[in-house]
Amino acid sequence: MKKNRRFLILISSLLLLAFQCDKEHNEIPPCIDSKIAAFSMEACPTGATIKSYYFQSDFVYVFDYGPCGADMALPVLNNNCDTLGFLGGFIGNTMINNQDFHSAEFVKTIWFN
Repeated sequence: MKKNRRFLILISSLLLLAFQCDKEHNEIPPCIDSKIAAFSMEACPTGATIKSYYFQSDFVYVFDYGPCGADMALPVLNNNCDTLGFLGGFIGNTMINNQDFHSAEFVKTIWFN
């Protein structure tokens, strides 16, 4: 009985690993990668970031110019560099595609200064 239990635990673990939802995003899309150089020239000297999030079943990228621009809106781009909307700004927007961005899952920071 003990062998069967170990076997079931091993098989269950392997199945869970094989079918897990892959939200680890290691590759930066080429269009986002090409925007990093231009962004680094436009962003504040310190405190600027580009962060990846999982939002609405896709990876999106938030370009934060940093603290030197008061009330700057942060563009949110998808994998094809299409702008989905803007966060923050003068009105403090939190909605992208009619959904609150607070539901987005942070993945990682892909660039900062």
